[in-house]
Amino acid sequence: MPVAHNLAATLPDASASKLPRWRGFNLLEKFQVGATKPFLEDDFKAISGFGFNFVRLPMDYRIWIKNNDWNEIDESAFPEIDQAIAWGKQYGIHVCINFHRAPGFTVAKPKEAHDLWTDPEARKVCATHWAYFARRYRGISNNQLSFNLLNEPPDVAPEIYRAVVAQLVEAIRREDPHRLIIADGLAWGNRPVPALGDLGIAQAARGYQPMSVSHFRASWISSAGQPVAPTWPMPIMSGIVQGAWKQDPARSIQIEGPFEVPVHLRVRIVKVQRCELVVTADGQRIASRKWEGKESVSVNDSLEADIPKGTQHAEIATPLGGWASIGELALTPAAGKDRDASETVLALPERWNVINATLHFDPTNRERALTASANYDGAWLRREAVDPWRELSGHGIGVVVGEFGFYNQTPHRIGLSWMEDNLKNWREAGLGWALWNFRGSFGVLDSGRGDVRYENYHGHQLDREMLELLQRY
Repeated sequence: MPVAHNLAATLPDASASKLPRWRGFNLLEKFQVGATKPFLEDDFKAISGFGFNFVRLPMDYRIWIKNNDWNEIDESAFPEIDQAIAWGKQYGIHVCINFHRAPGFTVAKPKEAHDLWTDPEARKVCATHWAYFARRYRGISNNQLSFNLLNEPPDVAPEIYRAVVAQLVEAIRREDPHRLIIADGLAWGNRPVPALGDLGIAQAARGYQPMSVSHFRASWISSAGQPVAPTWPMPIMSGIVQGAWKQDPARSIQIEGPFEVPVHLRVRIVKVQRCELVVTADGQRIASRKWEGKESVSVNDSLEADIPKGTQHAEIATPLGGWASIGELALTPAAGKDRDASETVLALPERWNVINATLHFDPTNRERALTASANYDGAWLRREAVDPWRELSGHGIGVVVGEFGFYNQTPHRIGLSWMEDNLKNWREAGLGWALWNFRGSFGVLDSGRGDVRYENYHGHQLDREMLELLQRY
């Protein structure tokens, strides 16, 4: 392993009002009961040697209870956590302890039997666990240690979230009045929570948007509507084609021409609810398909149409109501002297509440035949996923991006381009970050990607290109 060059004395000052621009990784040894392992000193050595100074430890509370009784804390489970904190100090790495599964709440499966947001007993038990951590680690510098309360709370009401967080903060501060505390944003870490502003704590964001890039074909989320790999930048589009009977505005897919040659259109349908899917060319119906039934059902179907030469505008819509979810859209021009008949395919993720960009198809453009009036790109990330957090930090609340990264099924080239746009935005905003994970399917080591030329690194497979990108930011 490389020689560590960070020293504990060089760890930056950390406070709830101003978090450092930490840069590092999540370590998953205590992530889930039944699959726990000791933390590894080699990880701390490597992370420090690579020039990073932060680790987040997402943990499952069931690891430290006795006989599945959440009221009984097992002290014998803590020496390995103690050791991780000690290695952090030794190698100049800030350690952030997180309850990934807390008493009463987790984003993982199975769900907790009790509900932290509604059950006073769950809140009391969760507060008791945090009080134990506060007591055990009292006196360790905030530069070296912080507590990240709950992983990715859902879209609960801000006042409910504040009440839970306030109870946990109070329990910690009774034991350690000065401990640095961080609360994840709402909506799974994506939305800042100004309602926490008077509690004297920092907040944590996420860096996974859009998930059709970061979580392509991830088994733990629905990927049925995305059989085609994402691009980056990519059009702001949803596969949801939604009829006018819904309360939301009608949504359709619109493709502008002019279509100077005949073009074959193919759409793959993955889910429907009582609708007629209609394709029109300059307002004239050229293909349709109808489904009955009030309940939404998964299908594996397609609708095809030939868009005539000279068409100015094509549209895919459900004019009489209901909705359909389209997984991909494909356009194939008629072959000609200056073009071949290759198919241009666009993956369409299933997103509600998205107003689709207008597509433009130009088969003479060999690099990008299909373009859009608006795209997910670095500017979109800055506007949607960074600026709200920058505004929060401007009010004296520290912010860190507690997790980000892209799964090993996302094409490497696409993922790195997306990653760099995020990193540029966070550097500009002064935000630190932690990749999920160090070793594993999101990591720089042993990620199992099929499109990376790995370098052997002390028995691990190192993604040197990703590592050097992270080091630049």
